[in-house]
Amino acid sequence: MTKNDTTPISMWDIPVALVLLTRLPLPRLPKDAFARQSRATWAFPIVGIIVGALACGIAWIAIWAQLPTFAVAGLIVAALIITTGAMHEDGLADTVDGLWGGFKAERRLEIMKDSHIGTYGVLALLLSQLLRVTAIAALVGAELMTGVLAACVFSRALMPALMNMLENARHSGLSHSVGAPPVSAVLIGLMLAAVLALGLLGGLALFPMLFAMIACGIVAKIAKAKIGGQTGDILGATQQVCEITFLLTLIALI
Repeated sequence: MTKNDTTPISMWDIPVALVLLTRLPLPRLPKDAFARQSRATWAFPIVGIIVGALACGIAWIAIWAQLPTFAVAGLIVAALIITTGAMHEDGLADTVDGLWGGFKAERRLEIMKDSHIGTYGVLALLLSQLLRVTAIAALVGAELMTGVLAACVFSRALMPALMNMLENARHSGLSHSVGAPPVSAVLIGLMLAAVLALGLLGGLALFPMLFAMIACGIVAKIAKAKIGGQTGDILGATQQVCEITFLLTLIALI
């Protein structure tokens, strides 16, 4: 396997995607597997179905134990945070701190890179996780936990789309090292995510997918205006914003 490998799909793409987006214990992958990082982004929706299934499995145990609906939703969110190492939540906090904490692109990028969290970031985390838990609790109460799986899947398919739309705003970091996904990887990921979401929810998935794509476009427009492109933090924020948008839209429909 080489950097010039242009095959659309490889057996290594799913484990590489899992390494990039989760903290799950995985066997050590051959170094050559990471030469396809940008092409492996088509598999991001599969990562969503895996972490979502683990979270929902815990939820079913909690439901069997007759825990309150809100507690079940909290356990789902906790499982998603633990399996991903809170990288998306961290990206959201850093993004909000940086984009609204500085007046110039250079300063915004500097703030985003800082490991400390500011007031904007704290508020963004509190509000986003409150919305997330509340939305999932509604789905648990409606016995529609497949909506959680669909949200996990589709929100991750939009991350490569943003990586393709915007150039990297800095010449370092995880997003830069992965590189811009080719259009083929973006389209495969989106089609796979759409098929999975429709399979899980039927026609109920249509409007949540549409509004999640709109939310992704809004994040892209803001990032372009404020820092001239995307970073790993922007991608994490995109996943969170799109997941929550998907969930809230689904709740409005049911």
